[in-house]
Amino acid sequence: MHFVIMGCGRVGSSLAQEIEGRGHSVAVIDQNPDAFRRLPSDFSGKKVTGVGFDRDTLVQAGIEDTYAFAAVSDGDNSNILSARVVRETYGVDNVVARIYDPHRAEIYQRLGIPTVATVRWTADQVLRRMLPMGSTDEYLDPSGTVRLAQIDYHRRWVGRPVLHIEAATGARVAFVTRYTIAVLPTPDIVLQENDVLHLLMTTDASADVERILTAAPTTEED
Repeated sequence: MHFVIMGCGRVGSSLAQEIEGRGHSVAVIDQNPDAFRRLPSDFSGKKVTGVGFDRDTLVQAGIEDTYAFAAVSDGDNSNILSARVVRETYGVDNVVARIYDPHRAEIYQRLGIPTVATVRWTADQVLRRMLPMGSTDEYLDPSGTVRLAQIDYHRRWVGRPVLHIEAATGARVAFVTRYTIAVLPTPDIVLQENDVLHLLMTTDASADVERILTAAPTTEED
């Protein structure tokens, strides 16, 4: 798969190396050509000088064939504008934007653009939003028996009570992150679009939980 990253700072360069290391192709965009020095000498991806909301720059970076796009420059406005252009003009569903202002982050998430605020920033958080569905560990107890993880889910789980998720998977919904705010589950809470799902489960059951949630609900789960 092909990925495009806008911004070649510490996070952007780390993402590019990680994605390329997983066998994917990568293009990195930055206004400053000197920024590409952060990439290793053996980096084989594209280095495109320009801004991420310029269409010619995006086309040069291969946006028309990209699986996911990350805007991780040091400017909120540039990041969100680039993310919107990529999603609305080129139809790329998997976009994520780095946002310094957490109040803005909530607004942009309501527009359907996943954001990561600087105070919670890691390259791993961006990566898990770009790569195909799966899970990311957040905690493993010392015995290795119980696991807390962020689990991706098929879009058809949206609109269903979290109690249905627990019944279908046998896991416990620890909390949901909604517009950057952690929300404890209640009997009537319903999964909303862009919610991040945090599940407690036994390690042995992890593969089954992930398999169930990354597929559309079955008739029995309806």
